[in-house]
Amino acid sequence: MAHDLEGLIKFVTSDETWHQRLADVLEEHFLPALEAFDLDFEDLGDLLGEDWPMVLWGGGLEDLLGRTFGPNNENAADAYLKRQGSKENTQTRTYIAGLRDAPISLYEVSAIVPGKTMVLRDLLTDVEPIKVREHSATQMLQQWDRIAVRVVTQSDHNVISGALLPFDPDAVAMFEDGLRAVLNLKANDELRLTQDQLRRSAPLFANAWLFAHLPNLLDPEPPQISNSDGDDLVFHELCFSLASGVTQKQVSQKLSQAADLVATGPKDWTWLAVDKPGGTRRGTGLVLGNAMSGNSVLGSLTLKGKALTLSVDSAARAERGEALVRELLGDLVKPPLTVIQTVEQMMADDSLQSGVAEEEDIPPALARQLAQEYLDQHYRDTLDQPIPALGDKTPRQASRSAAGKKKVIDWLKTIENRSARQTGSPVADYDFSWMWDELDLSDHRK
Repeated sequence: MAHDLEGLIKFVTSDETWHQRLADVLEEHFLPALEAFDLDFEDLGDLLGEDWPMVLWGGGLEDLLGRTFGPNNENAADAYLKRQGSKENTQTRTYIAGLRDAPISLYEVSAIVPGKTMVLRDLLTDVEPIKVREHSATQMLQQWDRIAVRVVTQSDHNVISGALLPFDPDAVAMFEDGLRAVLNLKANDELRLTQDQLRRSAPLFANAWLFAHLPNLLDPEPPQISNSDGDDLVFHELCFSLASGVTQKQVSQKLSQAADLVATGPKDWTWLAVDKPGGTRRGTGLVLGNAMSGNSVLGSLTLKGKALTLSVDSAARAERGEALVRELLGDLVKPPLTVIQTVEQMMADDSLQSGVAEEEDIPPALARQLAQEYLDQHYRDTLDQPIPALGDKTPRQASRSAAGKKKVIDWLKTIENRSARQTGSPVADYDFSWMWDELDLSDHRK
């Protein structure tokens, strides 16, 4: 917890009436998930780790402090401060009173100064963004993270409560769906809540968080990985031996005449889907893909010695690629020998070879420069590619309308947040500000 609430907790848990009221509140926070997954509270420690159950318990305690009971509107915070408040210092008394008055809400994080402050924008009300003082959370959170927490006014500044729950996109979607159902709102209705509605929604935050996290912990499934065509990711390497007497020059001339092959080196070609812009179709789960000049990259070809090698990432592309090579080269090459690797096999190979790779690593500064240059080109191409999340419009097209502009802002925040979370990678430090400027949205990056 953010402050020392030992006295308050002892008071609530030792008083029979308040202890029962706390138990009733905690039941609202935990029971739906525990019943749905046939769990006991003690099971949560094994699944979530020892800290998260106590954070959730703390959220229930904070919820209790904001409620009143009985005909006399009895409140736990008031009762404690009246009976034992003199034992607490001014800061703790002010904090307890602040918890009583502060409803929980869903906030978007921005303007982080690690170890010092951050700015929170309330996503459920129209209040202005607020700066809070915070030490530990500001060193873990990233720009555009979303958190469920209470903001408490403390003297001349604001702080956050101790029961902070990070909300990933799945948890946000689950919470918003639940909130719309409770408030009987339509899918397109804007979520704008009163202070009283926020208070009554407190258990919904815990429920959404648990329902978003528990299924995968109880029955983890490997992520489904596909390419931009929606094909399962399975790497194929087709090696075509040159026929007797055939030279590299003959093969190069044939390949250079193909409209869907782009020379990327003296003996290297990139195979493009020239009839289909990159990103027009997506697979489910994690989608990996690349594009060049607005077209999806289907594979690559390399001519070395007496062999032409085609590398692709799915069985379907392997079949199409083999047909393409046979059509272009005919009897110049022999039937291919094919090596197939799954994602798991390739990762295992990388692990076995990690010692060698470390010795051959390029200097960090050069690696960073190359990564930044690649990301610059990748994201510049992306601005002119259809994005499913934008209704298959390009970011430039979507940003021209009010509704599309909102989607583009959310899309930019998502990719920037995901990049920032790749700690230790060059992409974590990538500066996305130019994309906001390019789309004339820099005023919304606050």
